[in-house]
Amino acid sequence: MKNVLRERKTPHYEEYEKIDRRTLPEEAAAAVLCSAREIALTIDHGPSTADLPATLADPMLIRLVDAYAADLPAAVRVALRPPDTAAGAAIIGRLDVPEAGLGATPHDWREAAKCALPASFHLDIAMLLLARCAGEPFGWQGQQGGRLVNNILPTPGHEDEQSGASSTTLLSPHTEDAFHPERAHLLLLGCLRNPENVGTTISSVRQVRLEPEQHRLLTESTLPILPDVSYGEDFGEHRPAPVATIGTGAHGPTLRYDPAYTPLDEADDEYRCAYSELGAELERVCHSAALAPGELLLMDNDVVVHGRVPFTPRYDGTDRWLKRVNIRLTRHRASAEAGESGYGQRTVRPFRSKTAGEQDSSNT
Repeated sequence: MKNVLRERKTPHYEEYEKIDRRTLPEEAAAAVLCSAREIALTIDHGPSTADLPATLADPMLIRLVDAYAADLPAAVRVALRPPDTAAGAAIIGRLDVPEAGLGATPHDWREAAKCALPASFHLDIAMLLLARCAGEPFGWQGQQGGRLVNNILPTPGHEDEQSGASSTTLLSPHTEDAFHPERAHLLLLGCLRNPENVGTTISSVRQVRLEPEQHRLLTESTLPILPDVSYGEDFGEHRPAPVATIGTGAHGPTLRYDPAYTPLDEADDEYRCAYSELGAELERVCHSAALAPGELLLMDNDVVVHGRVPFTPRYDGTDRWLKRVNIRLTRHRASAEAGESGYGQRTVRPFRSKTAGEQDSSNT
């Protein structure tokens, strides 16, 4: 296949073939949207709802999502099961996204969070329902105001940065929130709008080939990974901790990779050469998914790095618009990660069950 990272071209549909494609049956998809609308209606008639669009973490909303998710058809959980193929990702089709009811693509996540249109709020709840069928949805206090469902859209003034708000630059392949030991196990993207078929790039560590010595070097904790720009720039007294790029999981190699936020100039030539070869391999095995409205992309964040090809934003209300949810599983990572500070970044975990003596579930 053609290398989408080097050529920066919109991928052809046939390039999806190596990514698992799953079907969310029409009846099951309708049940998700119907449940989302019923939850929104119940909330609308409940007590204070002023903060709902801001975080989606209202206790009543969380209880309703839990209850409705448990009653969804089994086909939903089948479609949202963790990807287990070599590609480490699955495209799931699809929800019925009402283009006419979405309104204009917002200019930034704050504007999107304040959107009062029912269709947008219903889709936020639908994303939570889907994510809850896969595991435990969570957010970050320091990212997008702690929202459980993030809005990914091009933002004026951020075109060239390495974040989901960029557009005209290549968003480098990366592990989501690679800097943090509590990063997501699964990442769920839902497409609302993508008129120019902008591709999300996907590369799996299960498909790369490295020389034994290069692999060994990358399993050593040599360099830190810093928080990306969406978390700000002030990390106080938190000292960067070196982490391993390649690890070992229950089902094979794992990856913790974010070259845009890794100080590679602090490593020796041998390590930089191994890291560069890993990057070349991730390019070689890269797939691209240009999601259509209503399609979902589920990725194993321990196996896959993802990015985005460049595109020219219009800022006319028709630009690409995705929803994103972080998902936690009952999966263990390397014990060495437990001692990392995560640069003081804290998770928002309203779905986590409390046990006796446990602190508030919004923190880790």
